[in-house]
Amino acid sequence: MIRAEQTSDKEVLKKVYDIRREVFIDEQNVPEEEEYDQYEDSSYHFVAWDDQVPCGAARWRETADGIKLERFAVIKSRRGKGVGSALVKAVLEHVASLPDTEGKKLYLNAQVSAMPLYAKFDFNPEGERFMECDIEHQKMVR
Repeated sequence: MIRAEQTSDKEVLKKVYDIRREVFIDEQNVPEEEEYDQYEDSSYHFVAWDDQVPCGAARWRETADGIKLERFAVIKSRRGKGVGSALVKAVLEHVASLPDTEGKKLYLNAQVSAMPLYAKFDFNPEGERFMECDIEHQKMVR
């Protein structure tokens, strides 16, 4: 059974960073200095579990433009099994549960291949596509 939850537990955060390393750095060749940034400590982090196995990660943070969802990663062996959807749902529920986020714009920079996932949650493309770390992205807003 897939479940996703917010975490600040140090041991679980290590697993979150391991998932991001596997997906972004090892698989997609994102430079390590681009993947881990100054926002790690000011973000809310999420982990997805398939039974007891950590298999997905995400985070959100507040920016001058609103609430930015980012760093969604699912390990290759668990893709297509609802992990990404569980993460998006958990992040959106968490954002909605906090009183100071009400009415703020929700947005993300989606890898183009992941746009259908975010569209299921009413995110719509805005602006032109762009390259980030040699991967085509599209800003999406809800």
